[in-house]
Amino acid sequence: MKRKVLVVDIGGTHVKLLMSARDEREFVSGPRMRPEQLIAKFKESARGWKFDVVSIGFPAPVRKGRIMRDPKHLGKEWVSFNFGRAIGTPVRLINDAAMQALGSYRGGRMLFLGLGTGLGSALAHH
Repeated sequence: MKRKVLVVDIGGTHVKLLMSARDEREFVSGPRMRPEQLIAKFKESARGWKFDVVSIGFPAPVRKGRIMRDPKHLGKEWVSFNFGRAIGTPVRLINDAAMQALGSYRGGRMLFLGLGTGLGSALAHH
């Protein structure tokens, strides 16, 4: 059985939710947005969608699925936040630049530079 994955890109100005190439929603984030505010807006924006798991790209260092420090362009209290418990579904967390790099990776070596609210980078090789 194929699982439905909701992809979330948390950025410094917007949060984008993607169920398919044709089904995307977004909402405004910003320097005061804290985890609880994100979850409230997330639940409102994802209303009506059916998904099994959530994959989140986060704008700060992430190691082994854990946020290492608060991002520069959002509020505080992200480091110990449990997304899976708050959303009520399994969540995989990765750095946002790494997520974007994996989404465009086609093999070989690739240095990805993401220019958004900040500068993100990822190196992929096989």
